[in-house]
Amino acid sequence: MKLYRRLILAAFALAAAVIVFGAYVRLADAGLGCPDWPGCYGQLSPHHAQADILQTQGVDPHGPVSLPKAWKEMIHRYLAASLGLLIVVIAGVAWRRRDRQGTAPGTATLLVGVVIFQGILGKWTVTLLLKPAIVTAHLLGGLTTLALLAWLGLRAQRVARLPVPPGVRAVARIGLALLVAQIVLGGWTSTNYASLACTDFPTCHGTFSPATDYGNAFHVVRELGMTADGDFLPLPALTAIHWSHRLGAVVAGAALYLLAWLLARRQSTQPLGLALLAAITLQVALGIANVVFGLPLALAVAHNAGAVLLVALLVSINYRVGPLRAEATVGRRKAAGRGKHEHQNSFA
Repeated sequence: MKLYRRLILAAFALAAAVIVFGAYVRLADAGLGCPDWPGCYGQLSPHHAQADILQTQGVDPHGPVSLPKAWKEMIHRYLAASLGLLIVVIAGVAWRRRDRQGTAPGTATLLVGVVIFQGILGKWTVTLLLKPAIVTAHLLGGLTTLALLAWLGLRAQRVARLPVPPGVRAVARIGLALLVAQIVLGGWTSTNYASLACTDFPTCHGTFSPATDYGNAFHVVRELGMTADGDFLPLPALTAIHWSHRLGAVVAGAALYLLAWLLARRQSTQPLGLALLAAITLQVALGIANVVFGLPLALAVAHNAGAVLLVALLVSINYRVGPLRAEATVGRRKAAGRGKHEHQNSFA
């Protein structure tokens, strides 16, 4: 089991790195650094495809293709491929040791399916020229992979559940659902390049009621920067995307702050509550800073890393405050039964 736990921990760390580095590749405008898949101009690396890359860059010096961008894109692919292989190994170990408690081979197999679909989305991201729906789905797939690895790790470590009132458990589940919805809005904002549609804070274009076009903003099947009819996406549509992400942050943030307070006021869950309080405060601060300072690359990547941290933390919280596992309940009943039997014998 020690090997299994180490494999999961390594995969979790690699998944986090892949997601954050993928955000860096996208924000650095390197997503089409190699315009084919899985190689780069049919070659194993940008080094082997250097002649083709330089020729393309010569035709369009300000385009998406250059040698540095190609390396960024391919390093991301190498990391993602390594993660996929590691997850396949984890699933193999889980099935081989399926008789041991905590291996969860079914979840490990599900994770393999998620990774395969992630690979397909990664291909479509390039071949379909960064369609917002595909890129957003690719981001969600990465976070789903991370969440499943976090759950597998907690299960393999046999981390103890913490008894809490049903209301706290319900708030934890709602908080996770709202976080997912907010990440969808954030991904849609980023993949549509709407992060700077509003450059002031807390208002947008100097008002709390900016002109918006929600019809074109959330039309899923369309090209990047275009409406479904093929026209350029207007500013009110980009504003609607950005403003929705801000409003979502208010709702999700309120729920997570409530959850943090509920956890922090109980001694057994206080560390989880304080960790959540710090993480959500940092994420809010990064979101505001991105608007105020004009989306500098380092802050934008850090905001994506904050989402990774929150997902891992919310998965951990929901696991820790979830219902007691059946084996734990049975163990407690047996212990109680033995105690009762010994008590009766003491009076015999």
